[in-house]
Amino acid sequence: MERTYIKDVKSHLGKKVSLSGFAQTIRKQGGIIFLILRDITGTVQTLVIKSNTATFNVIQDLSIESVITITGEAKENSQAPDGIEVLIDTIEILSKAAPELPIPVDEKGESITNLDTRLDWRYLDLRKPKNALIFKVWTTLEQAFREHCISRNFIEIHSPKTVVTSTESGSELFKIDYFKQTAYLAQSPQLYKQMAMAAGFERVFEVGPVFRANPSFTSRHDTEFTMYDIEMSFISSHHDLMDEEEQMMIDIFTAIKEKHAPEIKATFDQDIEIPAKPFPRISFREAKKILADQKIPTEKKDDLSPEEERAICEYFKEKEGHDFVFVYEYPTSTRAFYSMRDEKDPTITKSFDLLYKGLEITSGAQREHRYEVLKNQIQEKGFKLEPFESYLNFFKYGCPPHGGFAPGPSRLLMKIVGLNNVREVTYIYRGVKRLTP
Repeated sequence: MERTYIKDVKSHLGKKVSLSGFAQTIRKQGGIIFLILRDITGTVQTLVIKSNTATFNVIQDLSIESVITITGEAKENSQAPDGIEVLIDTIEILSKAAPELPIPVDEKGESITNLDTRLDWRYLDLRKPKNALIFKVWTTLEQAFREHCISRNFIEIHSPKTVVTSTESGSELFKIDYFKQTAYLAQSPQLYKQMAMAAGFERVFEVGPVFRANPSFTSRHDTEFTMYDIEMSFISSHHDLMDEEEQMMIDIFTAIKEKHAPEIKATFDQDIEIPAKPFPRISFREAKKILADQKIPTEKKDDLSPEEERAICEYFKEKEGHDFVFVYEYPTSTRAFYSMRDEKDPTITKSFDLLYKGLEITSGAQREHRYEVLKNQIQEKGFKLEPFESYLNFFKYGCPPHGGFAPGPSRLLMKIVGLNNVREVTYIYRGVKRLTP
């Protein structure tokens, strides 16, 4: 018999169905055993009566989280969850679970299990429907990102993840032995995105892993994560990039709202609001002035601390009712060597961050495409030119004005579903002290 997914059982009432999944709970009540079956589409109450001796005895000895296939008749029952249940006829055990689970899978037990333990047993933790929903939403988010890019004539690229030099900062590189040479895991596809501009591709995007040897234990940092990258030619300023990202976010939130809004509300109690254009935009200097007026302490004069990012977002949420805010024109001292500097004030760059609900989710900038200027900026940052020779060659033979940005989907998704740690929305987390599972 062909398998029926649990979400489709309602359309088979009065008929025999075959369901496969995990035995989530098993409860004996007199001569009846109730079994809640779970697959990727949902859960359904099933039951077997004692007169079905063979099947009753099998289920009576079954351990929870065992993988099974059952056949039986789908029926209406107003007292059952969702008003339906399946009267089991036969059962096949596909994989019997060990009797003692290392962590509970039933949502009711989640509160007593700390996050580190859950990550130790991530494949069991991911069985929880709320965690499966996170990655269904991620799938929609990524599809919307790709569709936005493709609809606007971007070309997809896949850059190498083993590189010979730093992209941004030499202090956050993972060194690897590469056939008796020293290589590094890429912090970003940045330099290769710019190569595509020199190649005349004009608009490119990439979805891929990046690696940061950042010894941080915060809830928003990890050492390996997925990044969405964009680069565009023939821009007039960093505001063109912000315009592009505004529409991208609107497209992403529209897709998520259409497909997942009710389930996100029911599971995480979060409303999905499609952001309105224009997003608030404020210069870095203006942001610092607002923060000073609000007596928010500052850790660095040339950057925003996590507390300052939260305060700026709260300010604009109260003032304009918006969850997004662009902060632009960061100081040269805190931006990468390839960021273009302002012609009138070279102490600031044509750069920006996009903040969402108190968290930076994107950094971007117009890049410096003039060969001699770029050479000087590399040296001013304290780098030697020799490791950047092949990169500099991108700009020797003509390169359009360009820029780009890189949204971080894990941070964005974390805020969409109202969680407080990127570990919760990362399929398999990698951090300073975590290399398993």
